[in-house]
Amino acid sequence: MYTGKVIIVGAGPGDPELITHKAVKYLQQADVVLTDRLVSRELLDEYVNLEAEIIYVGKEAGSARSTPQKKINDLLVEHYYQDKLVVRLKGGDVSIFSNILDELETLQEHKIPYEIIPGITAASGAAAYSGIPLTARGYADSVRYLTCYKSEYKPENYWRELAKTDDTLVFYMSGENIDTLVFNLIRHNISADKAIAVITQATTPCQHVSIYQFDDINTLTNTAFVSPTLIIIGKVVNLYQRFSWKDNSINSDSYFKSVSYIRNRLSVL
Repeated sequence: MYTGKVIIVGAGPGDPELITHKAVKYLQQADVVLTDRLVSRELLDEYVNLEAEIIYVGKEAGSARSTPQKKINDLLVEHYYQDKLVVRLKGGDVSIFSNILDELETLQEHKIPYEIIPGITAASGAAAYSGIPLTARGYADSVRYLTCYKSEYKPENYWRELAKTDDTLVFYMSGENIDTLVFNLIRHNISADKAIAVITQATTPCQHVSIYQFDDINTLTNTAFVSPTLIIIGKVVNLYQRFSWKDNSINSDSYFKSVSYIRNRLSVL
C-alpha cells in the first residue's frame, strides 16, 4: 500500500509573495519538488522544506535544457512509488497553458492520488502590476487567453474575428512571434483605438512594460523581448498611463535562473 501523493501547484507569476497559503503548506511538507523554469529562486528558498529534493524540469523551446514531458511524467510516477509527497510546481496557474492534461492522465493511469492547487495566472499578475484592468466598463466586457505559434496555422476568419472583437486579448508565450501576431491584426483592420502592452518578467523586480500603438509596427517588431513575455491587446491598454503604479526596471537580466540555483542548492545538502 503506497502512502505517497502528488500535489500539482500553481506558483504564481513570479513575485514569491503571490503564492497561496495552501501551496506553501505543501511545499513545507514535500519530499520532492519538480519545478518549472518560471519559478523564482526566492520562492524556493523561502518556502520549500530544506530536506526536500528539488528537481528542475523546466521547458525552454529549442534548448537542450528543456525537459521532455514524458520525463516529467516518469518522475511523478517514480517518486510516488517511493512513498514520497511530490509537489509538481508550475509557474502561474496550473490550468492555463501548463500541460496539466498530460500529467493528470499519467496519474490516473497509475491510480496515483493527487490534488490540484490553483495559482495566480500570468495575465492577472501582469495586469495588476502594470495597472491595466483586463475588463473595464466602457472598454472591455470580456477577456481571452491565447497563444501564437509560428508553426501553427490559423484560418483567416480567426484573425478577422480577433481584429474586430472588443474583448481584451492576452497572448501567452508569443513574444518571439509578435510580428506575426501584429501583422495579421493590422491586415484585418484592427481599430486604431486599441493598443498593445508588452510586459516582460511580470511581477518580478525585472518587470518592464512597453506600450505601442498599431502604427508603431516597425519599432515593435524590431525589438527583442526578455522571456517570459505577456502581450495584452485592446482598449484597456490605453489606461496604462493613468493607473500604472510600478516603475519599469532598469535591470534587463533574467529573473528566473532555476537550473544553476537548484544545482547549487543540492550540492550543499
